Amino acid sequence: MKLILTIISDNDNEPVSHALITEGFRVTRVASTGGFFRKGSTTLLIGVADEKVDQAIEIIRKTVSPAQEPESKRATLFVLNVVNFTQI
Repeated sequence: MKLILTIISDNDNEPVSHALITEGFRVTRVASTGGFFRKGSTTLLIGVADEKVDQAIEIIRKTVSPAQEPESKRATLFVLNVVNFTQI
């Protein structure tokens, strides 16, 4: 199992979350700020099976807004190994 931490613009929060949920992924949204101008952003926590990581990343890639500037980033993703997963 993997955990994908995705940092996106607040503007992309709804479309990206909706696209992931529509495809059966579970998403937890956390409001966050950061970057040079302290712009509002959202951190998505997405738990996925190993074989679904590429699918989730592709959904994010297709759904985030186009870059505002040629060298700007649209999203930052971290894919982490999950050693243990428990729901209570």
